[in-house]
Amino acid sequence: MLAAWHFLDTLEFLSEKTVVQSAYLFRGHGYSRAGGILQYAKVSVGIKDGAIAGKAAVKWFVQKILELDAEPAVTENQINQKCQEIPHAGNILEISGIGENILFGILAEIGDISRFDDVKEIQKLSGLGLSACSSGKHKGETKISHRGRKRLRYWLFQAAKSAVAHAEEFKEQHMYYTTRADNPLKKMQSLIVIGCKLLRIICTILKKGIVYDPKKMLMDIRRVEKKEAIKA
Repeated sequence: MLAAWHFLDTLEFLSEKTVVQSAYLFRGHGYSRAGGILQYAKVSVGIKDGAIAGKAAVKWFVQKILELDAEPAVTENQINQKCQEIPHAGNILEISGIGENILFGILAEIGDISRFDDVKEIQKLSGLGLSACSSGKHKGETKISHRGRKRLRYWLFQAAKSAVAHAEEFKEQHMYYTTRADNPLKKMQSLIVIGCKLLRIICTILKKGIVYDPKKMLMDIRRVEKKEAIKA
């Protein structure tokens, strides 16, 4: 719609157009909306004084808005190129559902991976570490702490949702967690667990440079299923 203002010099220009032509200029807003704008333009007295300056001001503002709209894409491209320089980042992108924006959001919040001795430290940093809500003799539910970097927690949750939606191995894991006979998890709890698992996978790939293998990721589920079958 902003691009249309390059052509809308005056109300007279708009009032001379048909509904179809107006709908094209304001495409995306429908014929009824374009017809209403056209009717208002035909009955409006408009502003006669300072029309030239007004047109110049409108064009200047529209141009600036279009330039500002283009800047985030340029910045995002530069960030992505910079993050591609991180060793083994390409291996993590092999995980279905984990795109550049999600991965680089996680990496930006974690920082230098070598400063952590254990992935549990990063889990605690994200606020996904478990804490018991207890007081005295009362023992409440065990929940995530929510302490730490909420942006890291946000990106891990987005990664979990995307992986469950696009990767068959994570979809199978999510199904197992929510439908298992012993202590089934709620959907939100399952996504948090998967987010923590993704964090462990990302840290392992970054530190050891290994290639992601979905079959190894599913081994944990199959081990538990075997134990349950033996007990039965």
